[in-house]
Amino acid sequence: MYSSIPEKKKLFFIEALRTRYKVDYDKVQPIPYIKDRLYCVDKVYVEGGFEFMPTEHVTRGSGSWERLESYKSVFSDQRIQSVRRIFEGEPGYGKTTFTLQLAYDWCHRVEGSPMQDVEVLIILRMRQLSGIRSIYRAIEVYLLGSDPRVKEADIAAIIRESKSAVDILDGYDEYPDQHSRRETDVQRILKLDLFENTPVILTTRYLPDYLAPITKRVRLTGFDEIARDEYIRKAVVGEDNTALSIIKARLQENPVLEDLCQVPLVFVMFAHIAHENQDFQNFKSVTEFFRYMIRCFHEHLKNKSREVNTVRHSIDENEHAALDKLSFLAISQENQQITWSREGMCKQLGQDFYETYLALGIFVEEEVVSYNSSSEVEVRFYHKLFCEWYAAHHIVHILSQPGQSVSLDELFRHMKPEDVQYVYRFACGLSQDVGSRIIQYLSGPRGTFQFRILCLLEQNLVYPIYLQS
Repeated sequence: MYSSIPEKKKLFFIEALRTRYKVDYDKVQPIPYIKDRLYCVDKVYVEGGFEFMPTEHVTRGSGSWERLESYKSVFSDQRIQSVRRIFEGEPGYGKTTFTLQLAYDWCHRVEGSPMQDVEVLIILRMRQLSGIRSIYRAIEVYLLGSDPRVKEADIAAIIRESKSAVDILDGYDEYPDQHSRRETDVQRILKLDLFENTPVILTTRYLPDYLAPITKRVRLTGFDEIARDEYIRKAVVGEDNTALSIIKARLQENPVLEDLCQVPLVFVMFAHIAHENQDFQNFKSVTEFFRYMIRCFHEHLKNKSREVNTVRHSIDENEHAALDKLSFLAISQENQQITWSREGMCKQLGQDFYETYLALGIFVEEEVVSYNSSSEVEVRFYHKLFCEWYAAHHIVHILSQPGQSVSLDELFRHMKPEDVQYVYRFACGLSQDVGSRIIQYLSGPRGTFQFRILCLLEQNLVYPIYLQS
């Protein structure tokens, strides 16, 4: 087949992609506060559960789901054959880690992987694409660093003429332009108006407004006991069966964490903290565990600060009112805010506070290149759960003020329990009085019986009236 692109340029393009992906998949950080312990994704990746919806045409209903054998079946399983696949999962369920494993597989031509025979793999982080309407421009800026040797037209031709190409769009729920009135290439891709014959994988928390009827839905269901055991052996204790038994026993002693530890990101932190802290305690609620985990972050930083020639951090771990308010404002608006400029964050929180939380690992910095190739540093939470934790503190503060008459309908207007469930659960665990008011509020249209029980458990209370089915 005739190619309009010189072979040398195409090989340069592919090698540039490999170099870029290696930077990402070589720096997986299981525990945010231990920045000097980075892993290659292949050393820590463990498959959670995968399910697919067996419908001929995409549907937005809950429907029925069937088990998918493995992520390696993505392209081979005939039941999900399509050039459009959506991988759904709640925060922390491993969507981005899954894409990093695919990147590793592609770079190393891993046998049996769906990436083994793919010639060109494109992976874009959707949160970085603000204001960039052209997918080719996004590839040029974020994957090639605007290298002058490969232009947008070259990229389009390489993808169009490649033997096999796959495009992965990671984190559609974080895409700043998803509601843009001006059509973007991402919207065209989802509607099958662009990359018509190129397989596209989209990861997201929720379904986009624009979907081609042929789209197949897959969802990540988290870690079961087998996956948890595999992770502990692979990334924490190796072949030390005694250490494995201790970590498993600590989870069994904390049944309230069972549902939380189904979330891979949370279980990973649990496993490492349970292994490294001799004073690991039993917890009566998710709030208690999260409070303990935050304390571990601060204790680790204090211990490091005692070392010679290290930066001293003197911020009180209990003083974070400005961060509480910032977090609440971020998730209480219709379009949640997930990133901030470094300058803006420092201005709101103070330089010392910002640097402390960056050192803790609760904040993560990311250099973002804009459309005109200039760069700036953006900041985000290590995980959305941390944002929900601090936002819950602000909710408790608001509802604890003497004489306040805040409407919960107004306060939670844009905070659906299914989207930010831990804001509600943490708030109930942080204050008995506030929690009782929230639980009463959840007796209305916003809540379900099951969710009220989860909120009650955060108060270490289960009222008989709620246990009657």
